[in-house]
Amino acid sequence: MHQTQYPEHAPVLLTEVLTYLNPQEGETYLDLTGGYGGHAAAVLEKTKAPTHAVLVDRDPQAVKTLEERFAKYGVGIWQADFLTASQKLAEKNKRFNMILADLGVSSPHLNQASRGFSIISDGPLDMRMDTTQELTAEKVVNTYSKEELADILRRYGEEPKARHIASLIVSNRPIKTTKELATLAAKAWPGHSKVHPATRTFQAIRVRVNDELRLLEESLPIWIDKLLAPGGRIVVISFQSLEDRLVKQAFQEASGDRYDASLRLLTRSPITGSREEIAFNPRARSAKLRAALKQT
Repeated sequence: MHQTQYPEHAPVLLTEVLTYLNPQEGETYLDLTGGYGGHAAAVLEKTKAPTHAVLVDRDPQAVKTLEERFAKYGVGIWQADFLTASQKLAEKNKRFNMILADLGVSSPHLNQASRGFSIISDGPLDMRMDTTQELTAEKVVNTYSKEELADILRRYGEEPKARHIASLIVSNRPIKTTKELATLAAKAWPGHSKVHPATRTFQAIRVRVNDELRLLEESLPIWIDKLLAPGGRIVVISFQSLEDRLVKQAFQEASGDRYDASLRLLTRSPITGSREEIAFNPRARSAKLRAALKQT
């Protein structure tokens, strides 16, 4: 269960995750975005209780890696989106001392052009985290109306030029590859930029394909009210302002200076990556960590 065995994906904010989860020997652990197991390996080194852990991921490729890495230790591994998994665990009255959700796209998703997440590497317009689902980025890009596309870009990507980019997409159909889409989006933003001009477009379409914000919004109350044990710690890492806003709101609503508050905030403002980590792992640049403790 050592980190060096699986170097393909560096777990983001690992030191901070361990600080706020504060794993103790024998404690229960729920990782709702197990990915390639970097965070889980570090937590289980501390708890020494793999049979008390459940790792969830919706990506069959990630689940296969998790099974190869952890199944022999008795870790529970589920292939599901985190809302479905959370609902099933709540139905079974499961409680956990630690809950972690790292909401980012993993490095293998970005590095494998065939997954269709990358702006830089050319690949098919896919963007599915669960490769068994029907809806793909290609279907969104090539069949949604100009108004629907503009709404997606505005709502999920906070893209100022949503209508312009939607018009470019519709007038250049069919669009088959990530490079074609990135080139079109860039036309709306002539000139140089530190951030690729297609970043918001790709984010918005990915969020729509994977229904990311709805899953998070509906999952947060389950994590806080049903799955987190008294005295338990929850850590959520988000990578875009829309996600962070939902986490902040849910944590604030459950905490505060009132008699029925169920949470105590461990982070008043989001924790971000150190300069050293960002240099080593650029994915940490946009990471924001929030943590809270369940009142007893």
